[in-house]
Amino acid sequence: MKVVSLRGRVFSGKGEGAKYVSLDWAKRQMKEKLGFDPYPGTLDIRLCAVSLKNKRLLMKSSGLEITPATGYYPGKLFRATIGNVTCAIVIPEVPGYSEEIIEVIAPTDLRRTLCLADDNMIEVQVTF
Repeated sequence: MKVVSLRGRVFSGKGEGAKYVSLDWAKRQMKEKLGFDPYPGTLDIRLCAVSLKNKRLLMKSSGLEITPATGYYPGKLFRATIGNVTCAIVIPEVPGYSEEIIEVIAPTDLRRTLCLADDNMIEVQVTF
């Protein structure tokens, strides 16, 4: 098992992650694979250039696969932590999805739990 660090800045997304995490089939798989019900939203992070290399390592590894319903794309989950908060990153396998972005899910609202605002620098420890 390996651990990589991903650093970047928090930003407000378009709300697509919240819609995805709330879909019954996605929510069910996330709970089965991660052991928690995801909060209905994601924490969006734009990675620093140095962290892109580590994200590429993750993209090449198997991760925990999310099998999509018809009309959706697959994705990968990776267990992670931010400080002492258990979470996971979601890497959607969507054509054209920006390589510099990660979406983080957790059983709680990470913005509120960690007192985060847009442009805050954050580090995620990812296990794979």
